[in-house]
Amino acid sequence: MRALATFELTKDYAVGFWRKRPYRALDHLTLDVEAGEVFGFLGPNGAGKSTTLKLLMQLVFPTSGRAEILGRPLGDVAMKRRIGYLPENPYFYDYLTAEELLTYFASLFGYRGRERHVRAARLLDEVGIAGERRLQLRKFSKGMLQRVGIAQALINEPDLVILDEPMSGLDPLGRRDVRSLILRLRDRGCTVFFSSHVLSDAESLCSRVAILAKGRLVTSGRLSDMIAFQVRGWELVMSDLGEAVVSALGSAVGHTVRIGEGRYSFELPLDPPPQHLVTQLTAAGGRLMSLNPLRETLEDFFVKQVATAEDRVIDSLRPRARTTRGRDSTLETEEHAKFGERAGVGPREK
Repeated sequence: MRALATFELTKDYAVGFWRKRPYRALDHLTLDVEAGEVFGFLGPNGAGKSTTLKLLMQLVFPTSGRAEILGRPLGDVAMKRRIGYLPENPYFYDYLTAEELLTYFASLFGYRGRERHVRAARLLDEVGIAGERRLQLRKFSKGMLQRVGIAQALINEPDLVILDEPMSGLDPLGRRDVRSLILRLRDRGCTVFFSSHVLSDAESLCSRVAILAKGRLVTSGRLSDMIAFQVRGWELVMSDLGEAVVSALGSAVGHTVRIGEGRYSFELPLDPPPQHLVTQLTAAGGRLMSLNPLRETLEDFFVKQVATAEDRVIDSLRPRARTTRGRDSTLETEEHAKFGERAGVGPREK
């Protein structure tokens, strides 16, 4: 069963002051997310990630296309009781405490009495807000507010939780806690759909990802299918090497970095195998520290795909720009001719 699906989802905004013109923030997005998976929605700033999530939450409405959540249309009220949502910049009433806020949200979902207090306390413990639960939210840092926002998204034990940049503003410990929480949600069968431009989070959490650029879907699928995990070279780290030994290597190594006194990192090609060079450097007095294969990471793949998508967009605009310039030039020539006729000035004879 699909937890989430979009079909040619498109959103245009009117921009400009006197003469409004459409700006396409999202361009015919077709996507599906399976139930029970952690799905990463990736892209640079301005790619259309937050616009997509706002469309799914009906905070804005599409220009065309449609979407479904848990097999139901977006306007279905019963479906909304089964989902949780964290916006990119959550804002809460400043004078409520974290405990009061979560108790309030629990009451909106129909929880009463002791149950809502127990549920609020448990979630605050899970996100690391224990001793501060009775502090007013105006005294919270951005990272603490982010933790409270994640807790409110889970107050109803949703089947699908949608998180817009959930790691934003968190310190390293907070990021680790949220990663652990997402994996626990996955283990209990909850579908997690989150947007991010922090690729290491997606690499450690997601079974599948989609990459968005300039409002268009660049690619989507399993990480194992998208990233070339084949070895493309070797990283060799040696210590106790003299500068003369390193200089004598010449073209046998690629990129060389001096880490410290007598300690160097070498980037080696895949062929020939590195064993011969390791033996040679060891015989010269060096000591092997590490030898690791170099593989393409999600970040490498991401940069390539986004650059390719941007090039395609630029190429698609060039013929239209030339046509527009040509049409404008023709119109300009015709206007000059008409003006000359009205002024009694004919075309110059050759």
